[in-house]
Amino acid sequence: MQQTIVGFHLDDEGHYVADLACGHTQHVRHDPPWQNRPWVLTERGRKEKLGVMLECKKCDEMRFVLT
Repeated sequence: MQQTIVGFHLDDEGHYVADLACGHTQHVRHDPPWQNRPWVLTERGRKEKLGVMLECKKCDEMRFVLT
């Protein structure tokens, strides 16, 4: 299920985590070649992603359990 990114924070290991409108969170690491997200490394890049939709795996799992 797609959810809007409303903010970012760092986890205990220094990795960025997207805060989603649904209240869930999701890591948005830049870890080439597996995950190529250089935008996460700058404040400007993160600000540009506010309001962007991101797949929320936790909402998908909850929807599957409830159906």
